Amino acid sequence: MIGVDNKIAITGWGSVSALGSSTQQIWGNYLHPVHHLKSQNFGAFSASAAPLDVNTYKEIEALKLEQVKYRELDPSVLYAIIASRYATSMAGWDSNKEFGINIGSSRGATSLFEKYYDAFRAHGAERTDTLASPTTTLGNIATWVANDLGTNGPEISHSITCSTALHAILNGVAWLQSGFTDTFLAGGSEAPLTPFTVAQMKALKVYTREDAKPNNYPVRSLDMQKTQNSMALGEGAAVFCMEKEASDRALAYIEGIGYGTETLEHNTSISEKGICFQKSMTMALEGHKLSDVDAIVMHAPGTVKGDLSEYNAIQKIFRRQRPALTSNKWKIGHTLGSSGALSMELALLMLQNQLFIKVPYSHHRAPLKLNKILVNAVGFGCNAVSVLLSRPI
Repeated sequence: MIGVDNKIAITGWGSVSALGSSTQQIWGNYLHPVHHLKSQNFGAFSASAAPLDVNTYKEIEALKLEQVKYRELDPSVLYAIIASRYATSMAGWDSNKEFGINIGSSRGATSLFEKYYDAFRAHGAERTDTLASPTTTLGNIATWVANDLGTNGPEISHSITCSTALHAILNGVAWLQSGFTDTFLAGGSEAPLTPFTVAQMKALKVYTREDAKPNNYPVRSLDMQKTQNSMALGEGAAVFCMEKEASDRALAYIEGIGYGTETLEHNTSISEKGICFQKSMTMALEGHKLSDVDAIVMHAPGTVKGDLSEYNAIQKIFRRQRPALTSNKWKIGHTLGSSGALSMELALLMLQNQLFIKVPYSHHRAPLKLNKILVNAVGFGCNAVSVLLSRPI
């Protein structure tokens, strides 16, 4: 647990997603109750998905033209570089500042790995590209971000499925609390919109069957009455500048962190009561009154069992003091390893603007105030993470 005297300040953040890349644009898109999913062609099939917006793709293309070596990088790395530039600029960190980096991804260099493997299958070892290995190793995300920003701090990448980004936040807090560094950049990046990745989700029978039309909601996060799974994939990245001593520049504080796992019955299982969520939320809320939590940004991927499991865990912990509930996956899809970070961004924007963003088709009430928001994430393996955020007062 993080004590009140040891709050970690968030002094900047940056992101790219279907909502855009500037905080003003992103918040403006949150204010409109429309989703940002599209019907996308994946070769042999089409499916609802949430790609980056057109202007952000232009930023990515401009980045690739800056240096020849950037042209060979996977989109997940490029997304992380752009998001990290925005975050460090907001925090006022320059190239002379040394800081640690932990930016993870559930699947890593998805597009490049599939590209190089297809080439190997077609042509054999003699035609395997020279850059196949260095551009597809998972650690290259944090490494390239550090290279781009010119910092020499510790560089860590990891994959802990869909809770990857919030595990990076946990790791950043641990580095800061240990005294090994005073500043840390943490988050997640994911570019999963490939035929093989979407086909995997379809094989699991969790993908939405609904077309992404403007007047419907293909992803039904927080709809506890749904009878079929409705998850859809999105892409994006979000990272946060974290500092131990920065009360004068804090945009928000991390006041509590928690994590939890549970016994697996099968590879994709999660218990009906959300035991891992109960553990992570209980740990994050240690030392805090339940009534002080004004809202929860749920993981809520849009699957029947996943949404209900988390909801049951919240009911078990909070009972009659249940906070307002929301999620952003109905709007931008499930961005896998970066989803927890993009949920944190929604929480920060709500704290900053003092406005609760509801799920348009749900009946969950809006809170009267927004001082503390809990953010949840979980992935395959039932590895839940909860982060308690507060606004500076």
